[in-house]
Amino acid sequence: MSGAIIHEWIEATGGAEKVVDSFVEMMPALPLLCLWNDAPDRFPAADVKESILARTPLRKSKAAALPLMPAVWRSWKNDNVEWALISSHLFAHHLRFRGRAEIVRFIYVHTPARYLWTPELDARGASPLVRMAAPALRSLDRRRAQEGGNFAANSNFVARRIEDFWGVEATTIYPPVDVDRIKESREVDHAWTESEKEILQSLPSQFLFCASRMVPYKRMDAAITAGSLSNTPVVIAGDGPDRARLENIAEGANVPVVFVGRVSDEMLYLLYQRCSAFIFVGVEDFGIVPVEAMAAGAPVVGNRIGGVAETVVDGETGALCNPDDPADFRDAVERAVNCSSVATRSRAELFSAENFKENIKSWVGEDRINSANRVDSRAA
Repeated sequence: MSGAIIHEWIEATGGAEKVVDSFVEMMPALPLLCLWNDAPDRFPAADVKESILARTPLRKSKAAALPLMPAVWRSWKNDNVEWALISSHLFAHHLRFRGRAEIVRFIYVHTPARYLWTPELDARGASPLVRMAAPALRSLDRRRAQEGGNFAANSNFVARRIEDFWGVEATTIYPPVDVDRIKESREVDHAWTESEKEILQSLPSQFLFCASRMVPYKRMDAAITAGSLSNTPVVIAGDGPDRARLENIAEGANVPVVFVGRVSDEMLYLLYQRCSAFIFVGVEDFGIVPVEAMAAGAPVVGNRIGGVAETVVDGETGALCNPDDPADFRDAVERAVNCSSVATRSRAELFSAENFKENIKSWVGEDRINSANRVDSRAA
């Protein structure tokens, strides 16, 4: 059985990329098809194939390329692919090969495109190009999702979206988190750089922590609010277009707020370990970062809405709240800091990379996985 791995586009970082990492680790011989590859060093041994869009300036503008993507996903050359494992957060599930009527599709959905279906949660939906194209693209997206396939969602929250928006059912397979690596990470095992030593020296003795890409829908400003409500210093890691706004908010806070920028994985794990609680209250499809925090022993303050409500056990591994209600938010922080680090680490084990691979194997079928690996052995 000839298979392929499909992904929207490849970036250097991201939760969706971690899912594809696992797909490639499970079946390294399968070709990896994408619209374009912006991280050529990520899969050095994989046979990565880019679409025609990769040879145009449109690869630099997702909004401008958006109206063309559905047609591009229908125009791939037929390489005798019989089945595909598809990682989709936009239109990859539209995949068809020229001259081939049908393939078996296993579609792992990170979310139906937020900027088409839930633009109130994603500022990219405000783009004039996206707003103009959205009604027609939503209709097309629903029709093509209903063409058939085996759907898996990265959370129950996303599974409900899939049913509401596309009219199809999906099983839930939570994405992989590198739990073992995080749990085994220890401060004494790392040779810290001078800049990292400066960060360590700048940390308050107790602090709330937040880490993410700095975009508005991540609601990192809520971490500053949490610090002010609980009179606790705040440390924020990450970078992005929302940083200047966050720094302006921090200037008016009644507690110290430390911005440490982008950090190494080892520094991130250490910050998880040292913080009093990890604040992550955006409405997330799943939320890998809060599970990482729990794997390091940090309790998590999360939103009652979204995927984090499926990973955080309220009152045991953190606390859930409405971050727009100051009293509820303050109470959640107070409850979270008293949670057991043993409980948080134990909870994180459920979302390990090993469990993810076993669930994918059961979903796709061992015959297909084994067939792909036999191809790999012959190639070797």
